[in-house]
Amino acid sequence: MRLLKLVPDDTNIDFVRLRKMAFALTLALSIAAIALVFARGLNFGVDFAGGLMIEEKFASPPSVDAVRSAVDRLGVGEASLQQLGGNNSVTIRLPTQKSADEGATNAVVKKVETALAQQFPGATFSRYSTVSGKVSGELVQHGLLAVFLAILGIGLFAIFRFEWQFGVSTIVAIIHDLLMTLGFFALTHLEFDLNIVAAVLTIIGYSINDKIVIDDRIRENMRRYRKMDMRQIINLSVNETLPRTVMTSATILLALVALLLLGGHVLRGFTAAMILGIFVGTYSSIYVSSSLLITLGLRAEPNRAKPGTLDNAERVGPREKR
Repeated sequence: MRLLKLVPDDTNIDFVRLRKMAFALTLALSIAAIALVFARGLNFGVDFAGGLMIEEKFASPPSVDAVRSAVDRLGVGEASLQQLGGNNSVTIRLPTQKSADEGATNAVVKKVETALAQQFPGATFSRYSTVSGKVSGELVQHGLLAVFLAILGIGLFAIFRFEWQFGVSTIVAIIHDLLMTLGFFALTHLEFDLNIVAAVLTIIGYSINDKIVIDDRIRENMRRYRKMDMRQIINLSVNETLPRTVMTSATILLALVALLLLGGHVLRGFTAAMILGIFVGTYSSIYVSSSLLITLGLRAEPNRAKPGTLDNAERVGPREKR
């Protein structure tokens, strides 16, 4: 039985040739992502913004203005609404209530549920969640700290495992992946909550896994082909690991697409972030992290001649037995 091969074994793509174009594209996308975050902001969920979030499901897509008017008449604070899924479900976000007592919160939820059921026959209550302002602030700090420590730890590992150029290129690529994710959520205004922080950390983990594999092959080829130009070494290494990269990405995407289609709107943000991260992480591993090594001045290890050998001798691999 023949093995499935998405990429031929003799692939020889000149990835380094496009590195300047890739750097320009990466810089442009990163600036655009930062601009989007500052201009549109992120749609923080209750986890980070605090307050009360109620999810209501309607028999048919309702008018958002009509739902907002119905909630505003209750005097429970200014409501922020967002339609989900096929527009039949609506999340109603209310400010933090004066009383953090669970009974008071349940009373507000019941009040909203009753009012919507009367005005929109067939409307049913799905769920609600509430987070105090103090807790939401702590979650923001802990989320940022987790991402920062993950990036720092990965960069230090790459520096100690390889060389400083590998650590710098890895950190740059991960920051690029992170900015692309933030820009995507600023553009789409999907809810940004703790699930998305988990998705970001997962994206970083997947991305670094791909980068470490490529970096390890580059390091191995640097020792094997000491006189080969660095451009050729990087192209050779990326092409050698390309079948694994494509197969891994394709199989993960199959699971994520199924989760996106069948997982419901609760997991839609998480799944969308993961799918974006697969494409962005693969791109940054090939075109950003690897090619940046040339710009940072990485060179193949010089051949150290041993006593009794010629100065220009080159060992390219284990000696074959005759």
